Amino acid sequence: MAFNTNGNNRQLMSEINVTPLVDVMLVLLIIFMVAAPMMTQGVDVNLPKTEAKNIKTSDEPLILTVNSKKEIFLESHMIPLENLGVKIQKIFENRRNKEVLLRADKDIPYGFVMNVIASVKKAGIEKLGMVTEPLD
Repeated sequence: MAFNTNGNNRQLMSEINVTPLVDVMLVLLIIFMVAAPMMTQGVDVNLPKTEAKNIKTSDEPLILTVNSKKEIFLESHMIPLENLGVKIQKIFENRRNKEVLLRADKDIPYGFVMNVIASVKKAGIEKLGMVTEPLD
């Protein structure tokens, strides 16, 4: 701490040194920027590759995944097709924006994907987006 020595009057200087604070905050920012992409989790599926525009969403949409074994996952919880509509209705009871993103493996038969879509639409979902990977 620095003392002000102006004549006989000795006072403690009360200035905060913000340089160490800024250094620590920048280091934390970089750590979180690097670590955030590693925290995403989900079910691995082989998505079809297409040329499509990005979907603009306002809230965090519900992710519905169908893997190559015809297993259906709401986020990361496996659910049978028979219970899918009821679960989605319960989830969206109090939500204003009813939006679901569907990630389906490209090797799944078209008829099974259509059954999943029909269950989602029957549950009252207004927006259903299909997730794909961009072409290389």
